[in-house]
Amino acid sequence: MAEIEQPRKVTFRSWIWDIDTDLKSDAERKFLRKIDFSILVIRCLGFFIKFLDQTNLINAYISGMKEDLHMDGNEYTYATSLCAIAYGFMRVPSTLIVQRVRPALWLMLMEIGWGIWTIAQAGMHSTKQLYAFRFLVGLFESSFSPVMVYLIGSWYTKTEMAKRIALFYDDRPSRDSLFWVFASCRLEMAYIVTGCMTLPVGIATYFFLPDTPDTTTAWFLTTEERALAVERVRKAGTAPPAPVTLRTFVKIMTRWRWYAFVLSYVNVIPSATWLISGFATVLWGFLSDYTGSRFSFVVIPLLIGLLPNGILAFWPEGVKIKMFAFLAIGIQAHARDLELTICFSFAWAMEVCRDDNEERAVVAGSMNAMEYAIVAWLPIVVFPQTMAPSFCK
Repeated sequence: MAEIEQPRKVTFRSWIWDIDTDLKSDAERKFLRKIDFSILVIRCLGFFIKFLDQTNLINAYISGMKEDLHMDGNEYTYATSLCAIAYGFMRVPSTLIVQRVRPALWLMLMEIGWGIWTIAQAGMHSTKQLYAFRFLVGLFESSFSPVMVYLIGSWYTKTEMAKRIALFYDDRPSRDSLFWVFASCRLEMAYIVTGCMTLPVGIATYFFLPDTPDTTTAWFLTTEERALAVERVRKAGTAPPAPVTLRTFVKIMTRWRWYAFVLSYVNVIPSATWLISGFATVLWGFLSDYTGSRFSFVVIPLLIGLLPNGILAFWPEGVKIKMFAFLAIGIQAHARDLELTICFSFAWAMEVCRDDNEERAVVAGSMNAMEYAIVAWLPIVVFPQTMAPSFCK
């Protein structure tokens, strides 16, 4: 008589992490722990340094740079716009470059350059130097986010991806905790410390970032684990790399995917409710992986956000209702980036484009670039520094 196979017991770990954890072998779970530690730690360090660099400019401006560099007009706005232009310019090229160059090597070079130009800002003496340094810092910083999103899409399956992208964007509390530390530093010291922190992160990236499943030579992965990596993503439908030619771009631009994901990514809604939005970002990420739905967790938070956004748009009398709106908006938004929606948009895009590696790379870069295509000019038109703090015409 044939033995009846008993259903596998679902453990608590499947409820709090990947829903299919209990279906994975011990070897696959060990492999995922290695990849998580590698990619997510490098990502957290890089994103943390990026945030410090951006806040250093704000701190410097309010702590004496405005007077030292005689920034009496819109110079600050121009400097941030030049940085945004550099960001947007390199987003797509960076994801294409890593099709030919190891991502670990490329990001190491970019982060070292980023650190060098960050340190150089400590010695600037004019607004022209400020413009040049901010453009160069933006140019070297710009590769990090799109390449990391592309790599997450390369290594993880549908049940694993959204929560990890959520964690990618959700270290805001740790970044905010050092904001006030650096706010009390001298301008020169803040740039030197941030730059010196960036250099070892770049070196660590070279040694610990595992590239892609098809090209990895990571020292911490065994031969069996490298084969498992390829087997997992092929089973998930992820296409292998292919040569990038003119036909590649024609194919991408004649499909609906680029337009749907890139154009829908534009957002400029701000929020300061870090704690609530941080919790919501991770919660929605886990629920999206658990249910397998991306569309629902893009639309539902946006619908929830209609109420607090409506309150703030009409600006009614009374402090309590406005305080409620500022807090409730955190369920939908995270800082200026609507990071809650970003997580699912990226995860959704990476899944839909699984069958075309090059399209997935271009879409990841374009989604990042589109944000900065708006940020590059919008502050000059809407928030010129000469109109601060009310910005009323």
